[in-house]
Amino acid sequence: MKKVVLAGGTGFVGTYFLKRFSELGYVVNVISRNAPNITWDDRKGIIEALEDSEILINLAGKSVNCRYNEKNKQEILHSRTETTKILGDALKECKNPPKLWINSSTATIYRHAEDRPMTEESGEIGTGFSVDVAKRWEEAFFSYQFQSTRQVALRISIVLGAGGGVMIPYKNLVRFGLGGIQGHGTQKFSWIHIEDLFNIVLYIRDHPHLAGVFNCSTPNPITNRELMNSLRGAYKRKFGLPSPAWLLEIGAIFIRTETELILKSRWVIPERLIKEGYIFSYPTIEDALTQITKNN
Repeated sequence: MKKVVLAGGTGFVGTYFLKRFSELGYVVNVISRNAPNITWDDRKGIIEALEDSEILINLAGKSVNCRYNEKNKQEILHSRTETTKILGDALKECKNPPKLWINSSTATIYRHAEDRPMTEESGEIGTGFSVDVAKRWEEAFFSYQFQSTRQVALRISIVLGAGGGVMIPYKNLVRFGLGGIQGHGTQKFSWIHIEDLFNIVLYIRDHPHLAGVFNCSTPNPITNRELMNSLRGAYKRKFGLPSPAWLLEIGAIFIRTETELILKSRWVIPERLIKEGYIFSYPTIEDALTQITKNN
């Protein structure tokens, strides 16, 4: 039977991928921190899972939805770079390794952009902690080179889908009347529907000439103002109180997160996917929210 290995496969995206690959008839081996899955310290188990697999997909990494104190910063970085190295070293030991290794990265690698979109070719790498993590993550990944295993890094934007991820806090904000603009509201919001993210993986699987870095984001990013307006419409709320930046800073302390997740302008375009002919199932925020609210 066809086999796929999902590393970090217990989060929102990993759980969805597990379900969808199982529906396609794959045997799915999950690597995570806890049993009964294969654990990260089980080197032999990881190598055995990788042997004769078709695809390795690495989604591992501590959530960035936390305060950026030194302890959390180290965990965010370590959970990405060290897991990537564990997988790379295990692949070296395989007699019949997977033909494709897909590693997560993040669209946050680009700078704050309200002036023009960022593509794989013309995008400008930003500065700061989140960008440094993204750069070191990709460096760890591409430090490995294999003759028989193709490597693809997915610079994933914010993933939208029913029942998890960022849709839960957004839905709660709107329903409690707090679904107005956040900050100036002009910052760009680049996103992707979770089914498109899964379909991109299949598209890359089926097109063996594809390798390197790909932006995983809808071709139609929107502003924060447009996002919140669409969310209010989807959840049938006419009014939402705005949240100025100073209020977000205070709130972020109490809920132990960072305002960068909301206020950074991510204007990311999937130029390579478009040129290669990938067609998005959910290209607009209206398409995505219509599907999500039916199932949420």
